[in-house]
Amino acid sequence: MEPVERTPARLYLVRHGETEWSLNGQHTGRTDIALTAHGEAEARTLDPALRAIRFDRVFTSPARRARRTCELAGLGAAAEIDPDLQEWDYGAYEGKRSAEIRSLNPGWGVYRDGAPGGESVADVAARADRVIERYLALGGTIAVFSHGHFGCSLGARWIGLPVGMAQHFFLGTASLSILGFNPRHPGVPIIAQWNASPG
Repeated sequence: MEPVERTPARLYLVRHGETEWSLNGQHTGRTDIALTAHGEAEARTLDPALRAIRFDRVFTSPARRARRTCELAGLGAAAEIDPDLQEWDYGAYEGKRSAEIRSLNPGWGVYRDGAPGGESVADVAARADRVIERYLALGGTIAVFSHGHFGCSLGARWIGLPVGMAQHFFLGTASLSILGFNPRHPGVPIIAQWNASPG
């Protein structure tokens, strides 16, 4: 029997739409907050871009804001929950803005320092690596609905960078990024698109 050759994985990474806390710059890890009306409108703008793509699998963070973005983008019926796609657990810094955190802990940066009572950089790197390993094994075209800091960490790990380098990445709300492989050098992972706004 001939071995089945899998199509290399191509991830369409979507950050959820706007929430009240993302609008205000508050760190939203495990707090299950809803999209704003504007966030729902942002999520709907993803539908035309994603409708044209045939996805083999669709995965979403269990957070309501990610699941609702997935639904409004037209992929809710196919979605599977992946707990590893959750946002960074900010622990004691949950709900706080960066300026508030730095008043308590000068020079703090999540990608370097992690969060007390939450996840360390190593924890998030391990989680991102698990996601990548699983999705590479699946192969094919995969939609991934996740979050800002975790999404940037996933992008960094996809191309072999440490999570600390994710500080140089940014994902706007309801943005679409594509993680794939160089067509001329199939073993080389690339960021084919980053932080695009379909609307």
